[in-house]
Amino acid sequence: MDIQAYIETGILELYVYGLLDENGNREVNEMAQLHPEINNEIISIEQSIVNLSTSFSPYLSSENFSRIKARLDIKYNKVVDIRTKKYFPMYIGWAAAILLLVAIGVQYVRLDNAGKQVAVSEIEKAKLQEQLVTSEIKNKATEDALAVIRDKNTSVITLGGQAVSPQSYAKVFYNKATATVYIDAKGLPEPPEGKVYQIWALKLNPLTPTSIGLLENFTADSQRIFSVDKAAGAEGFGITLEPAGGSASPTMEQLYTLGKV
Repeated sequence: MDIQAYIETGILELYVYGLLDENGNREVNEMAQLHPEINNEIISIEQSIVNLSTSFSPYLSSENFSRIKARLDIKYNKVVDIRTKKYFPMYIGWAAAILLLVAIGVQYVRLDNAGKQVAVSEIEKAKLQEQLVTSEIKNKATEDALAVIRDKNTSVITLGGQAVSPQSYAKVFYNKATATVYIDAKGLPEPPEGKVYQIWALKLNPLTPTSIGLLENFTADSQRIFSVDKAAGAEGFGITLEPAGGSASPTMEQLYTLGKV
C-alpha cells in the first residue's frame, strides 16, 4: 500500500477533526498502529491544531484579573455571580474555523511543493532539450566535415611551422570544386589570452591575403577541426596569431604556419 498516497487523501485530517464515522475511525486507528508514518502524521496534525488554537487564545495575568474583580466589587458593591454557561454553537463555529484554516494550510503547502516540483521538471526538460540540440548540431558539423574530407576532389595541404613557432603545423582540407575549406589545427599551440588564430587564403602573384575566418573557441573544441569561409581559386593558406576579433591584414611577425596548394 502506498502510505504517502493514503496520507494525501485527507482522511487523517477528518479523523483528527472527528468527522469520520465509526468504521472510518476504526480504519485509521488500525493503519496508525501498523504504520508509524501515519501515526506521526496524526500527531503532527494534532500539534498544528493546538498551536493554532494557542495563537488565538488571549492571555490574562492573575494580577490583572484581581484588579478587574476589585473594580467590579467597588462599583456594584456586591458579588457578581459568574456562572458557567454552555456555548456549544460558538465553540463548534470556532473549532470549524480553526480546522478549516489548518486544512487550507496543509493543502497550500502540498500545492506549493507540487508547483516547485513541476518548475524543476520544466528546467530539467529544457536543459535536456538544449543538450539534444547541441548534440545534433555537433553531429551535423561532423558529418559535413567528413563529407568534405572524403570527397575525391578535396586536397590535403600541409602548413609548415614558421620562424615564430617552428614546431607548429596545420592541415587544410580544400575542395576546389566547391571552394569549401576545413582547418585541422591540432598542431597549433593554444593561443594566449586575448589572441586568436586567423586563417588567410592567398593569391601568389601578386601576393594577396584574404581573411577566411577565425579559429574561435579553440580551447573548448578538443577536435580542433574548424570550418571557415569558402576560398575560390586559393593558391596557398597561412595562419597568423592576431588580437581577439581578428585583423584587416596579417601580422607577418606572428605567422605560425604557411603552405601552398
